[in-house]
Amino acid sequence: MSTYSRSVIILWTLFIGILYNVVLYSALIRINYLGLFGRMPDLEMMENPKNNLASEVYSSDGILLGKYFRENRSPVRYEEISPNVIHALIATEDVRFEEHSGIDLKASFAIFWYLVKGDQRGSSTLTQQLAKNLYKTRRLASKGVLGYVPLVNTLIAKIKEWQLAIALERKYTKKEILTLYLNTVDFGSTAFGIKVASKTFFNISQDSLTVPQAATLVGVLKAPTTYSPVLHPDNALRRRNTVLELMQAQQLLSKADVTKYKAQALGLDYEVEKTTDGVAGYFRSILSKHVQEWCKKNGYDLYSDGLKIYTTIDYKMQVYAEEAVREHMSDLQRKFFKHWNGEAPWRYKNKDVIPNFVEDASKRTDRYKSLVEYYGKGHDSIEIIMKTKIPMQVFTWDGVKDTLMSPMDSIHYYKHFLHTGFMTMEPQTGYIKTWVGGIDFKFFKYDHVQQSYRQPGSAFKPFVYSAAVSSGVAPCTLVPDAPITFEYDEEGKHIIWTPKNADWVYTYDSLNFRQAMARSINTVAARVMKMVGPEKVVEHAKALGIKSPLRAVPSVCLGSSDVNVYDMVGAYGTFVNKGIWTEPIFIERIEDHNGNVLFTTIPNTKEVLSEEEAAVMVHLLKGGTEERGGTSQALFQFDVFRGNEIGGKTGTTSNYSDGWFMGVTTKLVGGVWVGGEDRSIHFKNSATGEGSKVALPIFGRFLEKVYHDPELQHMKSGYFKRPAKMSINIHCPYRALKYPVDSTAAIDSLAVEGAILPDEMEVLE
Repeated sequence: MSTYSRSVIILWTLFIGILYNVVLYSALIRINYLGLFGRMPDLEMMENPKNNLASEVYSSDGILLGKYFRENRSPVRYEEISPNVIHALIATEDVRFEEHSGIDLKASFAIFWYLVKGDQRGSSTLTQQLAKNLYKTRRLASKGVLGYVPLVNTLIAKIKEWQLAIALERKYTKKEILTLYLNTVDFGSTAFGIKVASKTFFNISQDSLTVPQAATLVGVLKAPTTYSPVLHPDNALRRRNTVLELMQAQQLLSKADVTKYKAQALGLDYEVEKTTDGVAGYFRSILSKHVQEWCKKNGYDLYSDGLKIYTTIDYKMQVYAEEAVREHMSDLQRKFFKHWNGEAPWRYKNKDVIPNFVEDASKRTDRYKSLVEYYGKGHDSIEIIMKTKIPMQVFTWDGVKDTLMSPMDSIHYYKHFLHTGFMTMEPQTGYIKTWVGGIDFKFFKYDHVQQSYRQPGSAFKPFVYSAAVSSGVAPCTLVPDAPITFEYDEEGKHIIWTPKNADWVYTYDSLNFRQAMARSINTVAARVMKMVGPEKVVEHAKALGIKSPLRAVPSVCLGSSDVNVYDMVGAYGTFVNKGIWTEPIFIERIEDHNGNVLFTTIPNTKEVLSEEEAAVMVHLLKGGTEERGGTSQALFQFDVFRGNEIGGKTGTTSNYSDGWFMGVTTKLVGGVWVGGEDRSIHFKNSATGEGSKVALPIFGRFLEKVYHDPELQHMKSGYFKRPAKMSINIHCPYRALKYPVDSTAAIDSLAVEGAILPDEMEVLE
């Protein structure tokens, strides 16, 4: 045998041996032999690559309200990506992308030459990079025993990526691979995917990116920190220009274009998106808790599964609601500061300042509790830290301010602020249209629509009158504004309670239901409550949707039990919706990231009142704006009555701790609460602290904005419609009649006696 023949045989033997070993090695990696090489994606993972996708919340009119995410990533379709991005990406990362089938052999072999030259150039195709990003081939979870051996681990990862790249090329088209890649990559600044990156760095849509902007973002991909336009703008500019030159080399740009683009600045409009950004922050916080419960039951992850949550919130109305709150509460806060003129607003009922109020409040904070856990109870360091001034940002109605404050100072500062909860609902559908849970979600996380429970005061009275009407008591019944006393025993104590009116005056006039409710006469409400009994009132309020515990005591008629805005709006909606209670709804449907519907809300309704009884209650509520002395007539300061009917009920609790307003129109029912974080923080008198002063203006401002918007004319109220036939007479004599004081027993004899439990109420409006 000749030397030539032996050489050929040796070469072929070596080639076959190498090929055999490569195939064997690849197979061993594929099956993760003896756990040496780490896991490879199974078939399901290959067909459904898992990315952390942000879940998105949409308004009823299709506007993005916000997101929930661990990695802020929102996928887009190929057609929604600017061609400038595609061209820049291919020219920079993989010029033979359209030619290879996952592995670019020319680039793979050339890498050794580049290494000899000291050129740190990568050889991975876009498909290999996608495989690495999708299946985390270089993470700890993907490593086997050999994955901890230097160089060997890189070789294993490379072979995995080659295998996965070939599989991806077989499964997906080139356009699909590019789309997957651009939806996957990390651009830094917590921006994942081209859609979020475009919004983060340039505040534009990914389909509108110019050539220089596209080149900047593609340039970032080489090293998101090193080439960050924010952290290292000079590096980013040089890298962008390199990308432009590469595009020129591929004849995608002319030399003149490149010269022009190089002369341009980066032109950033940079803002990192946060989960708290956007409108309806309080609503989205509450929404997340409800959706997470649903996710737990149905096997989804709110923060990574890319759910699309379509809500009932109307975007424009929500903006107007937040504006109304901001405008009124900023003005009200200035009045509150002036009202107390530097004095502490936290007071006992006898008007004395509560001692150690701030110190006691500090002990309930997370900061104080963590210090106690670290140092031990009573340690001197706790007080020192709590009283040491540190730089911090604080909320003011004139914007966020940088200042020096101690933790104790900040508690003292923030305790002076008034808070609010405001919600509106479409009574016919139960759809919640607006939800404002406080004055600023970034600084005050506690929601005052559903989480907060406070005494409603006279805003509870419609339930008393409704209970009476549904029990057959005629709304034209004349009831005296005269003293009435309740006596009962509680825990061995004999309780005597005589409700007083807000102005501490008894007129001894006899009033019908509409007159009495319009003027919010406490004694009349107490007598009507006695006609049906506290238990009936509580039972009726529960039927109307009040879910919080209600005490069946005499003072229940004046709103002595805590409720929340959410339930109150739902309950008032029953009056407008012909007696049908509809549970408030804020989710229309939930879809997966492919648009498949996973959940649709089914309305929960029940008939509580007849249509006639509901019409009576609407008539009584209109009395607040139409009757002489009606407590809701402050609404007339707003331009909302042209062609519209509006009803409402105010509420004010003892010491003016809580101010309420409940408003009804044919299209909307709204509820507003205003008060301090603690009940001891309040205005001093009715001139400043009544519900008509502190709460009603929010509803009025909101309606005015909605009614003046040409695009929201469908929300204008119009006039309430009554049933064609009304068997209940509501055409009562207008003039109040004097009622003989010595004949009050005639009314009291209508009372249905029942168990009367303890109460602690004093004067409420």
